[in-house]
Amino acid sequence: MMRVLITAGPTYEPIDPVRFIGNRSTGKMGYALAEAFAARGADVMLVSGPTQLQLQHPLIEVIAVQTADEMYAAATRIAPQADVWVFAAAVADYKPKSMAVNKIKKEGDTLTLELVKNVDIAATLGHLKRPEQFSVGFALETNDEETHARAKLQRKNFDLIVLNSLRDAGAGFGHDTNKVTLLTAGGQMTIFDLKPKAEVARDIVQTVLASLSAIPTPHA
Repeated sequence: MMRVLITAGPTYEPIDPVRFIGNRSTGKMGYALAEAFAARGADVMLVSGPTQLQLQHPLIEVIAVQTADEMYAAATRIAPQADVWVFAAAVADYKPKSMAVNKIKKEGDTLTLELVKNVDIAATLGHLKRPEQFSVGFALETNDEETHARAKLQRKNFDLIVLNSLRDAGAGFGHDTNKVTLLTAGGQMTIFDLKPKAEVARDIVQTVLASLSAIPTPHA
């Protein structure tokens, strides 16, 4: 049985016990991918940041996390045994250097936070990827979309990257639809029309399975 690692949703980086740095990701794309892979018989490990979504499927195990560090730890544990990695989460690029123990009180007209860079989960694991493993990334861009996506594909050792643009109506965070372009490490590009995210997920899964079938199986 194929084993698939998927990261989904946002990460929340705590400032104090009640506040955090986050983003608008809902996790819908990652969850749709989990369902699409499970529908094809894959054993799915879904590492999910905070989301309102729920899944009930015997082939999907949801590992709930909050922060980028927690997501990295879970993904690192699962990745060596997974055949396919899908990095659909919107991981916060930065986190507060330190978390306040108590709620920060409103004092003065400004508040300065010192931020430090989070681990790049996809890039870090990408350096450890074996030839028979297949890695999928996402690129949400606002300008020079294809150029940025191809650079990200190479930098993070992806085999396939899913590009969508915030300039496309109905795409990006919060929508039930998405409009994507699939770019492969081999240089192929496939442009899809705007579709419900469930259909987009099936297109991505079909592309992954077709690509895997073309990868030579290592001799025992």
